[in-house]
Amino acid sequence: MTDTNPIQTAFEFQRTAVEQTQQATHDAVEAQKALVQTLANSVEPVAALQAQTNDVSQQAAHAYLDAVESSLPEDAADFDELRQAVDDGFESVDDVQADAWESFGEMLDESVAAFDEAADNYTDAVDTTFDTFLNAHEQVEDSVEQVAENAEDVAEDVAAN
Repeated sequence: MTDTNPIQTAFEFQRTAVEQTQQATHDAVEAQKALVQTLANSVEPVAALQAQTNDVSQQAAHAYLDAVESSLPEDAADFDELRQAVDDGFESVDDVQADAWESFGEMLDESVAAFDEAADNYTDAVDTTFDTFLNAHEQVEDSVEQVAENAEDVAEDVAAN
């Protein structure tokens, strides 16, 4: 049999609710951190897809030039310079996009790190606040229990006299 009273039960209920809220806060922050990391991880496949799209577009441009060249009489036009211009243009686009994706990736990595740090600082502050509250809660509980015991002692003394 446990030696609890309604006051202890009420305080235990409150303490449990606060601790569950603290855990829920941690879980929510961890979910946010995971979401941010997932978004950051999705950039690389998008960059790779864009590079593949550029390759397909370049191949399509070459196929178009081949088709046009084959429809003309032989030696009617020199398509080598045009093909080289297409290749140079796509190479420039690839370089610009690679630089842009690299810059974006670096910025995103810094942002993820900053978010993680802010989230960790937030959970530290939450923990400090909850710990302070729980300590104060425990002191109040002790005081209330002491008052209840004193009241019980007084009631027993009055009943005995």
